[in-house]
Amino acid sequence: MENTIDVIVANEQHLGYVEIILDTIEKAAKIRGTGIARRSPEYVRQKMLEGKAVIALDGDKFAGFAYIESWSNKKFVANSGLIVVDTYRGQGLAKRIKRRVFELSRTKFPDAKIFGLTTGLAVMKINSELGYRPVTFSELTDDEAFWKGCQSCVNYDILQRTNRRMCLCTGMLFDPHIQHEGAVEESK
Repeated sequence: MENTIDVIVANEQHLGYVEIILDTIEKAAKIRGTGIARRSPEYVRQKMLEGKAVIALDGDKFAGFAYIESWSNKKFVANSGLIVVDTYRGQGLAKRIKRRVFELSRTKFPDAKIFGLTTGLAVMKINSELGYRPVTFSELTDDEAFWKGCQSCVNYDILQRTNRRMCLCTGMLFDPHIQHEGAVEESK
């Protein structure tokens, strides 16, 4: 089934998928009981129109999604919103989406540090394969707008109580200026 799924940069042709993307993210957050920051339909549409989102489609059926956002005057790029529809899980699709959104980040922002926050072991493993390393939050962007996005997370109180030093998420960072031995370099 994996070979029938296209993982592509989203554009205006994919705007009709916005609601199912947001519904899928919200359902996954409830099931996991962990935080996934909520985004508005306008926000996701804008990511698609800017060429800063990746969508996975099985024909015309939605299978997965992720997007990128730059912070701190383009010094940092976050890979966020990774979601795979449950019927497509366990087939390597999350890894394909992460690789594609990582490649998109490197293309659009070649000198930026790429980061993500996650509570998922599978995502941590994928990130590690791409050359990310776990870091303290102090090594991530200090852009207040990024951290404001965490307000919709169920664990935001932890982040606040610790003065943004820690939370249940693990911060992971890829620095393009560091040699990444063992990192998997793969294009499509």
